Amino acid sequence: MGVATRRFIENPTEVFMISQDATIRDIAVERPGATAVFRRHKIDFCGNGGASLSQAALQRGLPVSELQAELDDLTADHGDLPTDPESLISHIITRYHDVHMAELPEALRLARRVEAVHRAKADCPHGLADHLALISDELQGHQHKEEAALFPMMRQGGAPMIRLPIARMLAEHVDVVEQLDELARLTTDFTPPQGACTTWRALYEMCRKLDEDLREHMHIENNILFPKFV
Repeated sequence: MGVATRRFIENPTEVFMISQDATIRDIAVERPGATAVFRRHKIDFCGNGGASLSQAALQRGLPVSELQAELDDLTADHGDLPTDPESLISHIITRYHDVHMAELPEALRLARRVEAVHRAKADCPHGLADHLALISDELQGHQHKEEAALFPMMRQGGAPMIRLPIARMLAEHVDVVEQLDELARLTTDFTPPQGACTTWRALYEMCRKLDEDLREHMHIENNILFPKFV
């Protein structure tokens, strides 16, 4: 069953709305723009994507009807993802793998500068540079495993043993979600303090983008690419 459910109003016109019982994972896959709504409300659509909309709303203290309304009002078209595995893998590498590795060194450089220049301030993000270095190192290893082993296996049509490397990638994605949660904590939800310098503001914007890109990246793998092979 899809994410829509039928509801009848006073006139006999049928309208479709998101079901409260639909899973966050299914909504993220089937409703363009839903991931932006989930990010805005800090609803995990990667590691906890099996939760229903009503469960997710309860966990975040949100009225489920308001969340439904936001999702029903979506009109943004973020472009269609490729459907065949070969093109989807190429998209993931170009749009996410390469971008992460290009942007993380600059974020790390900015973090080290902010921590050095503003170390005496109470709201200085102490430990942010080290945390970004950890994310970079682990992400580089994770992406190498995908590009060197898992993706070539998928490009050959998969194999009976493919479930094992996919399970390992899914487990590592759980770790990434925890790292992103810590990133948000260190940056006070990517909100620089009042009067922050340009470098500080630029750093937090890079961290916000990293968070959004990584969550979208993992969503595409967890909920679109990997299910094609398991």
